Amino acid sequence: MTEADHGGSSWTLLTGHGHVLVEIARNPGARIRDISAVVGLTERTVQAIVADLEATGYLTRTRAGRRTRYTVHPDQLFRHGAQDGHRVGPFLALLAGQGDAAGPEQDTQDTQDTPPQEPGHPRH
Repeated sequence: MTEADHGGSSWTLLTGHGHVLVEIARNPGARIRDISAVVGLTERTVQAIVADLEATGYLTRTRAGRRTRYTVHPDQLFRHGAQDGHRVGPFLALLAGQGDAAGPEQDTQDTQDTPPQEPGHPRH
C-alpha cells in the first residue's frame, strides 16, 4: 500500500527495530546492506538497531570468515508493558514465515493427507 492508501499518513505498524528483527529471523545470513534495502532504512541505522537488539538479548552475532550470521532468541520477552509476558518467537514466526498467500480458507488437512501429484495427472 502507498501513502495515498492511508490518507497521506506515512507511519507503519512496526518500528525499525521490529522490521530489522523480522528480516533477520527471515534471513539470518543477510548482510547489513541487504537488511537495509528490505526494511527501507540506512545501513548506519540498521547497524545501530542490530547493536541494540544484540545488547538487549534479542539476537547474537557470530562471525564466519568475513560474513556475520545472526541467531535470534525467540524466548526473549517484548519490552513494552502492554505485551508483558509475551515472547517474541510467535510474532517472529508469523511475520518471518512464508505468509498466508493461500488465504485463510485453505484447509491444510486436505493437502497434508494427499499424495504428491504426478506430472500430467490432475487431482480429482
